[in-house]
Amino acid sequence: MRIRPARSADAIAAQEIAQRAYGVYVERIGRRPAPMDDDYGEKAEQGRLLLADDDRHGIVGIIVLVREPDHLLIENIAVDPERQGMGVGRALLSYAETDARRHGLDTLRLYTNAAMTENLALYRRLGYREDDRRGEHGFERVFLSKRLSRQEE
Repeated sequence: MRIRPARSADAIAAQEIAQRAYGVYVERIGRRPAPMDDDYGEKAEQGRLLLADDDRHGIVGIIVLVREPDHLLIENIAVDPERQGMGVGRALLSYAETDARRHGLDTLRLYTNAAMTENLALYRRLGYREDDRRGEHGFERVFLSKRLSRQEE
């Protein structure tokens, strides 16, 4: 598996990953999670969309990264449900850590829906800490961050 920048032609595949990965939460949340309606073509053109690509299975995961002055925001991460539990998400998160360090940033930030309890548990296991919970755009979001120590370089 390799992680590579998306091209505009990858937008449909990225959208399909988001639909499958987030679709399981529609009933739990009571509406479509925001990443289901993102414009992945625009994110690819902006250089913010990266893909986990596997020679055997094609595109199996996506991550959207936004560089801010003092941190790297993981705006979205999604793994094809058929490939979940196989290290794709961890590889994408590890890539984000490497990218942050490469750009001199020592903090990762992300947010997820409070109803996505599995994701919250994973992020905590990976060293993220909860910073805030609040309603935003009609969603109950949990904001998390992770400080990257120099020892992890």
